[in-house]
Amino acid sequence: MDLERRRLLATAALLPVAAAVRAANEEYPDKPVRLVVPFPPGGGADNLARAIMPKVVHALGKPIIIDNKPGAGGNVGAEIVAGSPPDGYTLLYGTNGTHSINQALYRNLRFDPVRDFTPVSRMTEIAAMLVVNPQMPVMTTTQLIRYAKANPGKVNFASAGNGTTSHLSGELFKTMAGIDIVHIPYRGGAAAVADLVSGQVQMMIDVMPNVYPLAKDGRIRGIAVSTAVRSPAAPEMPTISESGLAGFESSAWDGVLAPVGTPEAIVNKLNAAFNQALDSPETEKRLLAQGIEIPAKDRRSPAYASRFVQSEIKKYEGPIRASGIVIE
Repeated sequence: MDLERRRLLATAALLPVAAAVRAANEEYPDKPVRLVVPFPPGGGADNLARAIMPKVVHALGKPIIIDNKPGAGGNVGAEIVAGSPPDGYTLLYGTNGTHSINQALYRNLRFDPVRDFTPVSRMTEIAAMLVVNPQMPVMTTTQLIRYAKANPGKVNFASAGNGTTSHLSGELFKTMAGIDIVHIPYRGGAAAVADLVSGQVQMMIDVMPNVYPLAKDGRIRGIAVSTAVRSPAAPEMPTISESGLAGFESSAWDGVLAPVGTPEAIVNKLNAAFNQALDSPETEKRLLAQGIEIPAKDRRSPAYASRFVQSEIKKYEGPIRASGIVIE
């Protein structure tokens, strides 16, 4: 049999397979989609996912089941999704922890945040807030730094766990301010904030959805926001940089990712559903009230999200390695 005839027969044999793949992509989704949130229920990522998903469900036309798989700073859930079939039915609610910080922080990461995932969409940019228990005799960043210097080793700062945004923000604050404060890691943001309210720990730099509502209610005291400029959700709140620690900047972000190899048609369909949810004025208003901003639409494409993840990994590699923080 000549080469050209063999090629024609091979092509003909593949046509039914290609047709089946096209049909599957066109019919997607024909069953519920599982969204793995790699953090405990009640924390910032979980709350945000649950706030946005109803709009995504409406746009997609099928249920989205949120499956909390916490552990190792989000690595447990990320690894589950990395090893799942690339069919669009298992997605990851990824964060700057799972897809930028952990690459340098964990010695034995069992997934690659770039090679093992196909980004679907960025979702939000999240300012953090420096907060203290109301019994702390401080009202400003400068006063907090002075108090910590006068009481070395006696001020504890809480975090949602080793390697989380709240942990690294606290370490950055500690290093830049030249103070001796003690890190107390928790299994998730909800437990950390609860102990901050009760006075078991004195301070925290956590994402605004977790702490801003409590600060407005007076259950904790808001000192400053962590971003380079003031948050539109709390314009009266100064930045840490302008109120006592020049140059300080720290924030969080999140997005949705699929296992690598997920068909482009499915990724694009998912991206359109998430964009429809995020473009809702109701969603934008609801999120902004918590200090959460939605990136411009051109910064939510799969291509942009892929470039963004790679740039964020490079951003954190140097500072984390210079700090000497390593988690086995």
